[in-house]
Amino acid sequence: MSFVPPIARLIEELNRLPGVGPKTAQRLAFFLLRQPREEVYQLADAIREARDRVALCSVCCNLTDVDPCPICAAADRDRGVICVVEDPRDVAAMERTHQYRGLYHVLQGAISPLDGVGPDDLHIGELLRRLDGGVREVILATNPDVEGEATALYLVKLLKPLGVKVSRLAHGLPVGTDLEYADELTLARALEGRREV
Repeated sequence: MSFVPPIARLIEELNRLPGVGPKTAQRLAFFLLRQPREEVYQLADAIREARDRVALCSVCCNLTDVDPCPICAAADRDRGVICVVEDPRDVAAMERTHQYRGLYHVLQGAISPLDGVGPDDLHIGELLRRLDGGVREVILATNPDVEGEATALYLVKLLKPLGVKVSRLAHGLPVGTDLEYADELTLARALEGRREV
């Protein structure tokens, strides 16, 4: 079925979103066209504002609209512990546990040779530069999948010679899932049961 060019372009753009196939893109497009103009403009403005104002924190590489981010700037956080995660959504998942009071470092991905992602594509250098300031422990909280495990092993090889304690979240998180989908209790128990590697 062919659509007038503005609708076809909207469907095409929506179809580029992760998890949105052609039929879902059509449903979303026609949903948006039925909404009041003001609501659609609010959505467009929110997308534009997020894209324009959000950047990486210069300290932890998390997404933020202020630099440094609120977690890095908070005086009540334990600056001697850094939790390394793959994705900004993982920071949100860890924060929901209310168990962790240290700092974070977001790699913005995981080592995945099949996808062309190597160590140089991640924010590992920034992590290593942060270890000069009295960091006692680095908690590796990468996802418990092949890529996350490969990333954790790579980091262990880099961090161990530096004399910092390196721990890994305890098993108990389902293998093959992402941190953002784990419930708070599972994450809290995994954090409490972390072990040195």
